[in-house]
Amino acid sequence: QFRCAGEEDWVDSRTVYVGHREPPPGTEAYIPQRYPDNRIVSAKYTFWNFIPKNLFEQFRRIANFYFLIIFLVQLIIDTPTSPVTSGLPLFFVITVTAIKQGYEDWLRHKADSAMNQCPVHFIQHGKLVRKQSRKLRVGDVVMVKEDETFPCDLIFLSSSRADGTCHVTTASLDGESSHKTHYAVQDTKGFHSEQDIAGLPAPIECDQPQPDLYKPLGSENLLLRGATLKNTEKIFGVAVYTGMETKMALNYQSKSQKRSAVEKSMNAFLVVYLCILVSKALINTALKYAWQSEPFQDEPWYNRKTEAERQRNLFLRAFTDFLAFMVLFNYIIPVSMYVTVEMQKFLGSYFITWDQEMFDEETGEGPLVNTSDLNEELGQVEYVFTDKTGTLTENNMEFRECCVEGHVYVPHAVCNGQGKLPGPGAVPRREELFFRALCLCHTIQVKDDDEVDGPRKSPDSGKRCVYISSSPDEVALVEGIQRYGGCGVDPPGGVLGLPCAWGVTWGQRPSREIYLFCKGADSSIFPRVIEGKVEQIQSRVEHNAVEGLRTLCVAYKRLEPQAYAGICGLLQDAKVALQDREKKLAEAYEQIETDLILLGATAVEDRLQEKAADTIEALQKAGIKVWVLTGDKMETAAATCYACKLFRRTTRLLELTTKRLEEQSLHDVLFELSKTVLRSSASLTTDTDAPDFGLIIDGAALSLVMKPREDGSSGNYRELFLEVCRNCSAVLCCRMAPLQKAQIVKLIKFSKEHPITLAIGDGANDVSMILEAHVGIGVIGKEGRQAARNSDYAIPKFKHLKKMLLVHGHFYYIRISELVQYFFYKNVCFIFPQFLYQFFCGFSQQTLYDTAYLTLYNISFTSLPILLYSLMEQHVGVDALRRDPTLYRYHIAKNALLRWRVFVYWTLLGLFNALVFFFGAYFVFETTTVSSTAWAPGSRACLSFLQLALDTHYWTWINHFVIWGSLLFYIVFSLLWGGVIWPFLSYQRMYYVFIQMLSSGPAWLAIVLLVTVSLLPDVLKKVLCRQLWPSATERAQVPGPGAPPAAPGSRQGGVLVRESGKDRGWRCDRSRGHEGSPW
Repeated sequence: QFRCAGEEDWVDSRTVYVGHREPPPGTEAYIPQRYPDNRIVSAKYTFWNFIPKNLFEQFRRIANFYFLIIFLVQLIIDTPTSPVTSGLPLFFVITVTAIKQGYEDWLRHKADSAMNQCPVHFIQHGKLVRKQSRKLRVGDVVMVKEDETFPCDLIFLSSSRADGTCHVTTASLDGESSHKTHYAVQDTKGFHSEQDIAGLPAPIECDQPQPDLYKPLGSENLLLRGATLKNTEKIFGVAVYTGMETKMALNYQSKSQKRSAVEKSMNAFLVVYLCILVSKALINTALKYAWQSEPFQDEPWYNRKTEAERQRNLFLRAFTDFLAFMVLFNYIIPVSMYVTVEMQKFLGSYFITWDQEMFDEETGEGPLVNTSDLNEELGQVEYVFTDKTGTLTENNMEFRECCVEGHVYVPHAVCNGQGKLPGPGAVPRREELFFRALCLCHTIQVKDDDEVDGPRKSPDSGKRCVYISSSPDEVALVEGIQRYGGCGVDPPGGVLGLPCAWGVTWGQRPSREIYLFCKGADSSIFPRVIEGKVEQIQSRVEHNAVEGLRTLCVAYKRLEPQAYAGICGLLQDAKVALQDREKKLAEAYEQIETDLILLGATAVEDRLQEKAADTIEALQKAGIKVWVLTGDKMETAAATCYACKLFRRTTRLLELTTKRLEEQSLHDVLFELSKTVLRSSASLTTDTDAPDFGLIIDGAALSLVMKPREDGSSGNYRELFLEVCRNCSAVLCCRMAPLQKAQIVKLIKFSKEHPITLAIGDGANDVSMILEAHVGIGVIGKEGRQAARNSDYAIPKFKHLKKMLLVHGHFYYIRISELVQYFFYKNVCFIFPQFLYQFFCGFSQQTLYDTAYLTLYNISFTSLPILLYSLMEQHVGVDALRRDPTLYRYHIAKNALLRWRVFVYWTLLGLFNALVFFFGAYFVFETTTVSSTAWAPGSRACLSFLQLALDTHYWTWINHFVIWGSLLFYIVFSLLWGGVIWPFLSYQRMYYVFIQMLSSGPAWLAIVLLVTVSLLPDVLKKVLCRQLWPSATERAQVPGPGAPPAAPGSRQGGVLVRESGKDRGWRCDRSRGHEGSPW
């Protein structure tokens, strides 16, 4: 029985024959299995399905589908407007989106092709042959050289190293840039030539394809596709998983689509306008038949009905008229708004990548934007969840001290009567074992070459050898021991290290004594210890943790040869098991790691990142709650929180930890904490010095909070926990697993307030919370790029988060909210007169505007000015936002600029302007011959431009060029459209009309008068509010005398500052005219 790809329920393993050497006849029934080739396909479309598949996806959007229906209605029935008026904007939207998505998919095709055509060396008939990667098959024997990437998942057969090992980096797979050691299969590591490998008649039994990275034959035997061979000349391996069955392909998960609050508001407003549209169509249809019910009203002398029209069903005629009115008023729905919003997000994201202040010269990295759909969410963040190591700290470890047998050794210092670390000749037995454990219990490799990839440090500046590590902690420990007199990485005396498990090493002395050394966290080591200076070492560990140092404990035990042989057999059986391998390995290690003797502990310092404390302080002033989620112990994490000003000396710490839960029940602890914070919250109105609270919770306590209660509910505990968290200024979650980090983010994300969350981290263990949060930010750090690749944005350092949120995020939200409201406003102002016009034309569905103006109003006349506004507007200067973080949330928190109150104001303003223009034109031109069809679109466009000019605070030459240039374009277009007889038009309603209007004095007077009256309410509102009830933002626009002096190139108050140098320019207060372009 065999299983093809995807049939995981049949059998649990597959047999692969090395080099396709089939078993000899007569052994057993052999059925050749079919496997996929080695092609990787990440593209979404093909040449044949791009058009239908892309159109299907685009018309799933309600706005596009709506305009498609309107377009089809215009084609089927006799409507007052041409199908071009709906079809052309829809075609423009669909085409632009299709081009964008097609280009992105073409890039994916290009990347797939480059990957699938990479040359690969494989063995055929005892010789090396080159062929393309896509032609590899399961069972092929492959040779990979140093710095080459593994073309598929390989079982490691042999290496150029005598010990049968190789070193790889998996940065492209799991984000870890550190070097990892892999071991060849014990039975084949002696095969070093192509002839030896080609004559290997070996079957391999392994699991069927699955996403788990560590299943088949143990992770030390499996070389995964995407990993890179390092510091090893060459290796041989046999392909076991190819193409889309490789673990890299199976672990690929497309990120869930994140939708911003602005997009949700847009959809809600769109539904409201659809309801308005249907209501207007129903009202006009009903009034039409009510008016035509009078005699001779339905058949005027100039429009007699035919006999067929008289015989038509009344309901069918009413439905047709309803559809015609829908088509007539459908321009109230701004179809081009979606394209403009996408262009604004895409172009606006470049302001982050172009920001030189967010470029880190040390690493040569700048900010990255992986998705532009969430720009405005950066201005609405309420919770920041941050990792500690590598995010708040530098992840640059330095050995500080070690405690052995209760004695503390500090480099170049004296403590507890001990001097610096002793040399090898004067080391007591326990100290010697401690140093040997540190020299053996690691994954460091040494190479005599400065050109080495990955984290490394030189043990001695005078030597050309470097340490290649899988962990910065291990580099710091080994380098510290070697530098300050320890036994080094390659100690004398014939010590043999055989790494078997995390932090476990076998050591064999020349006297044939066998020792097991174990290194790990105190919570893992202390329960397994039966002897040693436990109390003294534990006290020192707690002291170092409070100081913010990272601590590890070291223990050992001596083994008899018989016990050692039994343990090796037990581990080997567990490692090759195909069923429940993890469980069997855990049980084996549990049996081995018992009855240990405690030797000592180490302390390593991880420095705080530059300006991390300043960034957290600014975020808290901006009203953002900062939570630290880390896997470190509570004392170490708390010390870091104090150092970065998350906790202050006046902060009252509340604990929800395992230690406290051992004394009280979870129910009692939560209720006690809830009473404490609520009592303090109630006293805030009378006591200005009420303390702020900080909560500390560990992973075990969180599991109890999230665990369903016996009655099947977990709401009570979660709500109590959330109530406590809401009243705390900061929260520290320690001993957190990656999944628990995501659970915390999800818990806050779906609480009743539905706050906007942001998660930031630098390691692969932070990916889960980055994907869970509304906005995920990856720090391009020393733990690889997995977090940066899976995030929405990536920054070089934590300090850059301050400007990304307080400046870029604030501007993004202000700009796009104005864009959305302005689009609805100008469409109401443009289309509502069409509704009023029906009362004066007998509900005959006569259009007020020419077809060309209906089509181009949103696409050409009014889109570019608002697009440029939404890219460049700065209602407050950058310096003011940095100086006063409270401006971040003032007046815009909780999506305030897109709430219903603001939406109704803009809609009513559009209705008022429409009424002024319609009835003003009606009374002004009642006795003239000037056609309203000629001047109405131009006056609406002029009003839209001036309304946008009133809202613009940051003027540049680009704004002037676009706003007044758009108005000039309208005039030129009208002159050409009405001044030339176009042969492709069957009729030309606008011929010479616009030129006649320009020669009319009343037309010019009406435009000036009506535009002024239309703008008057908004101008009065702005002036009165600024004078009587100025907001903090308006006060910041004109700083008082106590404001700091302006820096070159900055705008503050009415001060004009001249920049010198290459990019000089003038800047001044917005109210006084032009400013230098930010470009």
